[in-house]
Order: sequence, then C-alpha cells, then structure tokens
Amino acid sequence: MPMSLIGAHVSIRGGLPRAIERGASLSCEAIQIFTKNQLQWKSPHLKLEQSMEFYRKWRDSNIKEVVAHASYLINLASEGELRSKSILAAIDEVMRCRELGIKYLVLHPGSHGGAGVKDGLARVVDALQEVLLRTEDANTKLLLETTAGEGFSLGGDLSHFEFLFSSLDEHPRLGLCLDTCHLFASGYELASRESYERLISTVDKYVGIGRVGCWHLNDSRYERGSKKDRHAHIGDGHIGIDAFAHIVTDERWRQTPCVLETPKDGRGDEGNLALLRKLRGY
Repeated sequence: MPMSLIGAHVSIRGGLPRAIERGASLSCEAIQIFTKNQLQWKSPHLKLEQSMEFYRKWRDSNIKEVVAHASYLINLASEGELRSKSILAAIDEVMRCRELGIKYLVLHPGSHGGAGVKDGLARVVDALQEVLLRTEDANTKLLLETTAGEGFSLGGDLSHFEFLFSSLDEHPRLGLCLDTCHLFASGYELASRESYERLISTVDKYVGIGRVGCWHLNDSRYERGSKKDRHAHIGDGHIGIDAFAHIVTDERWRQTPCVLETPKDGRGDEGNLALLRKLRGY
C-alpha cells in the first residue's frame, strides 16, 4: 500500500526537542522544522546535549523523517555582501542538519533582483557549488523548492531546475521540493488525474522523479497562474481536493515527506492532517 509520510511544519519554540513533541502529538509521520530562528543570520552553535536530546526524542517517536527548511534570508542568486552572507548561512544550515541527523534541507533558489533569469541561475549555480564543496563531508541533501514565480524569484518554471542540476553535473546531494500552492500559482495544473500526471512527467523530464525528496501540501488562496504565494487550508482554495488525493496515494511518493504549510488558524494542522489521512485512506 502506498505510504506517503504525512506531516506538518512545526515550531521549535522552547527548543528543538519540543518540535518532535509537537509532531508526535499530531501523530505526524514526518515533520518540517527550522533549525534556528529563520529571520536571523546567526544563531548560537548547537550544543551536543541539545542534538542528543533531539535525536533521542526523534528515535523514540513514530516520526520517520525530519526535514529542515533554510532561513528565508538566504538568497543564492544575489551579489556582493548578501551573496557572501547567504553562502555562509547555507553552509551553517547544512552543518546544523548534519549534527541533528537530518538528511533533507529545503532551500529557495533565490531572487535575481532584476538581473534576469539567466544571470540569476548562473549565480545560484556558483553559490551552490561553493556550498556543496564546503560541506562535502555532510550527507544532507539540498532540496531546491519550486516557487510561485512572484517578482524576480527563480524556481517558478521547472526548467530552471533542469539548468541548475545539469550545470552542477547532477550532483547526488541535490534534490527537489514540490510545493502545491507554488506550482499552481506559477501556472501548473494538478487537479485532474491527467493534469497531475502531466505535471509529474514534466518533473521527470527536467530533473527525474527520483530527485523529489519532499512535498509541501498547501491549497492556494488565488487562482492558477496568479504568481501569488498565499497558502490556504486543504480543500479551501482553488487547487481542488483531488490534487492532494493524487499525491498522498501515489506509489511513487512512498516514504516521501508530504508536509503541510497551511495556516495555523481555523481547523489548523489537526484538521488538515485528518483530511489528508482520509484522502490517503488510513
């Protein structure tokens, strides 16, 4: 039976081990966390006892996979001081993941800031090359996330990832995070079975479905092609509930984290998780 790993993004307020407790209380099979304050460039180094307690709680829970999300400040498509700070921050995120035993780090490709897609992607390649080289003793995979294509952001077109992956010689530590709201907002359709299969074929053509390490499951407050990244509760937006059923029952995503980044108000994670489990059938 297909077994996508259903879960949610959970807070690390009160310390990293609390995230495991929160995920377990929601019966998550996978969780996503920030390993530090996502709005600060620097955070104190992890203490060994922190990492050990996190790992112990994880081991003793039913959570099979923990995914980390990198800071929103990081922009690998930038220039100058922001580029230097972004590379150092990305390296730090990878090392924190290594210390915590986390094998997936989700990272936005970045914004070209008006320089154009071609130059922006070239900068991302150079920055990723440096990050991968300077963390070569780590096993953590960098999962580049699809974006809504808002403003100057890269990653709204799946062909961007083909360029990035091929330019980096299909590096084994590079992967993809597919976000349903972002894909829909950037113009991809995934509600009908045919459109969903077409999307997966496109992903396979550009990067290979074996590169998909994580899904973010979010409905969209705006219509397809809006380029607006506004998440909604599952079934309350414009995507349509069928799309989520296609994903969580798909044999190809067996053991793949499928985590919510839906609003915390209203029915919250509990209600959205219950709906996903119902769609999956158990």
